[in-house]
Amino acid sequence: MTVLIAGCGDLGTEAGLRFAARGHRVVGWRRSAERLPRPIEGVAADLTGTLPAVPPDTTVVVIATAAGERTEAAYRAAYVEGTANVLNALERDGVKPSRILFVSSTAVYGDADGGFVTEDTPADPASPTGRMVLEAEQLLLGRSAAGMVLRLSGIYGPGRTRLIDQLTRGTAVRPAEPQWTNRIHRDDAAAAIVHLTTAVGQPAPVYLGSDVLPVDLGEVLQFLALELGLPEPPTGETVTTRGGDKRCDSALLRSTGFDFTFPTYREGYRSVLAGRGVRHG
Repeated sequence: MTVLIAGCGDLGTEAGLRFAARGHRVVGWRRSAERLPRPIEGVAADLTGTLPAVPPDTTVVVIATAAGERTEAAYRAAYVEGTANVLNALERDGVKPSRILFVSSTAVYGDADGGFVTEDTPADPASPTGRMVLEAEQLLLGRSAAGMVLRLSGIYGPGRTRLIDQLTRGTAVRPAEPQWTNRIHRDDAAAAIVHLTTAVGQPAPVYLGSDVLPVDLGEVLQFLALELGLPEPPTGETVTTRGGDKRCDSALLRSTGFDFTFPTYREGYRSVLAGRGVRHG
């Protein structure tokens, strides 16, 4: 089986290595293809331009694109045009994969005033960038019966240490009011991609990828400060998180047999800190 990862950045690379470990051939499309590790076969490609030939035996396609900046134009180019170009390339080359997974975001839900959201919650993006991601979802599901969407909450992990960096720089602020946040470790996000595209049976069109514990941002900051041996950050007014105030429920993903390696922020951040040489407690 050949797996094509269109947009093989950090998350796509981690997924690609996991596919390869299962014995699959993995082709990664990326502008800087020379940066891809073996055994991923790197092919230079810009998803917004003319795309290379698709391997004829491609069974799984993962679209894991990312915008270069947080503007509507950049998101339209990366997500909407990029997804359309991948689908056009598949049609051009007569390749019909059994699964095409688009890596999306829980930003398509907007703000839920602290309530729970599931795959059945109507998408209502609060930002133009969120609307572009939703448009890309709809494009894929409308054009391909093989299409499926994985809406990921905030990804953290190696190289994704924003909260840790804020604490170590002394710029972290604990919100004065409860502020629900949702996250998923990069490794769990990659594992979910592999799981959903290789699972037996008919998948649902949309899955929500978030760990099992939505949590108040203040609690996470308190935990990290304790683990780092730093004072708790001061309480003050903060800007609402980009993801909106909501609690994401990934029960549907877990019902497929998927198990999180890092089911909550505690296990995940302790792993990240261990990688930085920080001992527990």
